[in-house]
Amino acid sequence: MKIDQQKSLDITVLLILAVGAGCGLIYEYLLSHYAGRVVGAMESTIFGVITLMMISMGIGSFLARKVTNPYTGFALLEVALAFIGSTSVLLIGGAFALSSLFPMILAETFQIPRDLIPAGGLVETGQMVATLSPFIFAAILGLLIGMEIPLIGEIRSDIYKRSAANNIGSIYGIDYIGAGTGASIFVFLMLSMEVSLAGAITGSVNLLLGALFFWVFAEKITHKGTLLVLHLLTAVVIANVFEYGQQWGHEMEDMLYKDKVVFRVNTERQRLLVTERIMDPAKPPVLTFYLNGRTQFASNDEHIYHSMLVYPAMASSARHNKILIVGGGDGLALRDVLRWNPQRVHLLDLDQKLVTLFKEPMVKEGKVVNARLLEANQNSLSASSVVTKFGDAFLSVDELLQNSESFDTIIVDLPDPSHPDLNKLYSARFYAKLHALLAGDGTMVVQSTSPYHAKNTFISIGKTVKYAGFQHVQQYHANVPSFGEWGWTIATKNGRSPRQRIAELKELSVEDGWATQGSILAAFEFGKGFFSEADSIEINRLGSKVAYSYHQADWNREVGLIRKESIH
Repeated sequence: MKIDQQKSLDITVLLILAVGAGCGLIYEYLLSHYAGRVVGAMESTIFGVITLMMISMGIGSFLARKVTNPYTGFALLEVALAFIGSTSVLLIGGAFALSSLFPMILAETFQIPRDLIPAGGLVETGQMVATLSPFIFAAILGLLIGMEIPLIGEIRSDIYKRSAANNIGSIYGIDYIGAGTGASIFVFLMLSMEVSLAGAITGSVNLLLGALFFWVFAEKITHKGTLLVLHLLTAVVIANVFEYGQQWGHEMEDMLYKDKVVFRVNTERQRLLVTERIMDPAKPPVLTFYLNGRTQFASNDEHIYHSMLVYPAMASSARHNKILIVGGGDGLALRDVLRWNPQRVHLLDLDQKLVTLFKEPMVKEGKVVNARLLEANQNSLSASSVVTKFGDAFLSVDELLQNSESFDTIIVDLPDPSHPDLNKLYSARFYAKLHALLAGDGTMVVQSTSPYHAKNTFISIGKTVKYAGFQHVQQYHANVPSFGEWGWTIATKNGRSPRQRIAELKELSVEDGWATQGSILAAFEFGKGFFSEADSIEINRLGSKVAYSYHQADWNREVGLIRKESIH
């Protein structure tokens, strides 16, 4: 073989490897993020899938030694990656849909009452298989991806009829570049794309790589007829995923929710979904809003949550001229704040597309699909007194400090610390920043998860706020039907405590339809011994991940993922 021909083949092989590495990285990110959404434990599932794929890639590298013909092996590898990569998210979605539907099928078949729908045995096994399915596909894809580099190394050595110069360095260099490019494509282009479409696009690229490799090295490949048939079948499958994948995915996702899904969209940061349920034909349907599968509010009882979040803080603040809301991109807390006629409200939120959903009419087929959401927050996000800033609140707060801003009331309405990135927004350092922004006679309130389901997290948040320098820190709770028992932390810098200030009010000056002085004061009462172990609860310092760890342990224990040791 001539030197020019060798170089031409070598460049082709390295380019195929680079593009294949990019596809592999996209599969890794795509599968891990989708798995996080359907499994529910977003952070641990993402890390678990990525870790398992990396381990499987290492095992795949060892298994590549068993391939006798690297050319045939690589061609078959690309077809397998195209097929599994393009269908895995749909198959995982199908597994979850079937596992959620199976109990209902049993109940209808055997006429079992709804309150006695089976939950163990085959039902539990099916749910376990569904939960494990993302990890099973992660292992399979990892094994296949791990075989690519060893096979390419053998092919390059065969091209040069000897061990190629700088073989390892060239292969790993181009692989890293390709993987990095794939990661960038996923983050900037595919993160907000429907998962089935992203999988189909990546699978198509893998299939084209396989076809190119087959064409270039056809004379060295065995079982050509079988490979051609596999290419054609995989092409048909991917074409169907392009055509029907989004519809299939939506239908399977719908089975995961009790109510009818009426709106869904991916942003670069999260999955937004709205369902509706008709409770009374004479009344509007109940809307429930989900972020990454987690309930954020239901329209029939969100007024309870937001009243308990906003009213105690506003009522115990000396003035209401300038308010800061951290989070609250749905505009519901803002709606309640605007009842107090503030001069200016600053709202900090991470996701601009989420705020747009609750701010601007979205017309589809001549209908405003988010009309009920705009009605729920009373178009609060469009008020002239509202200033909205997007980005990481931890950094946005720094800008407010640099501008010497001061606020009469601060309302922190963030998701639970269920992700390591959220942990810093529950840290003493972040609360110290808010302490500096709060006026001397103002009040701060923090959404503090459930004191019943996540007691350690709840108490840790209270202790962390106290550690940040607030003189009076108190916690309170109320029942919100969609969430169960829920809690908040309220704090002042000087003077009387929030509870004392509310108790001394002669009347509640603003009517929100729910709050009463008696119900607010009663919310500060907890059962006997609730705080008896508070001394052993740690403060969440920046970088410690205490709040995140408590939250994981509390909720895992609540759903039975942590089992108590047997008592003998």
